[in-house]
Amino acid sequence: MIESLVEDRISRLDGQAAHALALVLPGGRRIGPADADVVLRLSSLLPLRHFATGNVGGLAHDCVEGLLDIEGPMRRVADVAAELMHGDPTSRSAAANPLRRTLFSRWRHRKASDARQVQHHYDVSDEFYALWLDARRVYSCAYWPEPGMTLGAAQEAKLEHVCRKLMLKPGDRFLDIGAGWGGLLLWAAEHYGVRATGITLSKNQHAHVNRLIAERGLSDRVRMLLLDYRDLPEDQPYDKIASIGMFEHVGRARLPTYFAKIHRLLAPGGLLLNHGITAGGTRNVQLGSGIGDFVERWIFPGGELMHISHVLEVMAEQGLEGLDTENLRPHYARTLWAWSDALEAHLDAARRATNERTVRAYRLYLAGSALGFERGWMALHQTLASRPSGRVDEGVLRGTQCAYPFKRDYMYRR
Repeated sequence: MIESLVEDRISRLDGQAAHALALVLPGGRRIGPADADVVLRLSSLLPLRHFATGNVGGLAHDCVEGLLDIEGPMRRVADVAAELMHGDPTSRSAAANPLRRTLFSRWRHRKASDARQVQHHYDVSDEFYALWLDARRVYSCAYWPEPGMTLGAAQEAKLEHVCRKLMLKPGDRFLDIGAGWGGLLLWAAEHYGVRATGITLSKNQHAHVNRLIAERGLSDRVRMLLLDYRDLPEDQPYDKIASIGMFEHVGRARLPTYFAKIHRLLAPGGLLLNHGITAGGTRNVQLGSGIGDFVERWIFPGGELMHISHVLEVMAEQGLEGLDTENLRPHYARTLWAWSDALEAHLDAARRATNERTVRAYRLYLAGSALGFERGWMALHQTLASRPSGRVDEGVLRGTQCAYPFKRDYMYRR
C-alpha cells in the first residue's frame, strides 16, 4: 500500500518533476525512474506522510533529522519541491484570533528573546558564513545591475545603491541598525566620510566589526555597539539611517515601536532606507506547505514577514513619509543561488565548522528561499522614507521638507 501511494503521488506531479524524482524506501526498493535527477533516500517510512500531503517543509525537517537523504543538484531539488506542494504557499490565511497573534508576537519579541533569536542564527559560526558569503560578509540581497557581475561586485553595487539613495556625504551622522559584519557601515565610512554607528545583537558580529574598525584606523568616527535598537540614546539625532535585513526580526506587533523609535532617532529632514524581506501574500502570516515552520525551527526563530503595504502603512502612522519603494525580488533569488552554489562547493569545510544538521538545514534553506523569491512567494523591498522637517520653503521644490530631491536620477548617476 505504501508503494502504491508513493507511485500514485509521483504520477500526479506536473511538468517534468515526475521524470526527475525517485524514492528509495528502507530496504532498497526504488520507486521512480532510474535516471532521476532528484532522489529521496528514506531511512524511515515516517517522511512519507509529508510526501503524500505536499508538506515540503516537513520533508526538509525530516532531512535535517536524518530520516531521509536528498540527492541531486539543489536547483532541481527546488523545482521538484515546488511541484510537490499542494497549492500556493502564500494563500495561508492569517490566524483566526488577531489579538492572540498580536500578544504572541509581542511576547516573543521582548529584548531578551530577540537577543537569543539573533544569536541563534548569526552566531552559528563566522567560519561557516565566510565559506559562502562574499569577502565583506554582506548577508542580505545583492544588486545585479549587470548580469556578468560576481557576488562580491554585486554586493558592492548594493552598498553603493543604498549609500546613493541616502545621499550620504562627509560629516553625516549615519546609523546602521542591524549592521551585520559591517559591510555597509565600513563602506559608508570609507567611501562617503560619514560618522557611523552600527548596532547588532550578535556577539560574533560585534567582535568582528570592532576588529575591522581598529585595523582600518576608523575608531575616531566609526563605532559598533552590542545593543538593542530600543536602547539607542535619542539625544543626538542622525542625519541618515539604514535598516538592512533587520525589520524582519522585529515582529508584526513591535513594528510600530520600531518605526516610532527610528522617527525619534532621525533628524527633521533626514532619510531612512529600510531594506528587507516582505511577504508575497497580503494576509499569510508565514509560508504554507510547512515552509514557514521549517524556517522558524531551524533558521530564523521569531522571524515574521509582512506585506509591503502593511509596512508602508505602519511607517506612515509613525510619521515617516514614504518617498521611493523598489522591489529587488529577483535580485535576491540570484543572490541566494550564489550563496547556495558557494555552500555546495564547500560542504566538507562547512561540516567541520558546524555540524551535519546545520549544513543540511542551510542547504535546504538557501535553495528553498531562492525558489521562493523566483516564484514571488516572498519579495525584497527597499523603501526610502523621511522624517519631514515641516519647513516648506527649503529645497529646490517648495514643500520638499527633506533631503530627497523628488526625482530618481541621482540614485543611478555614475
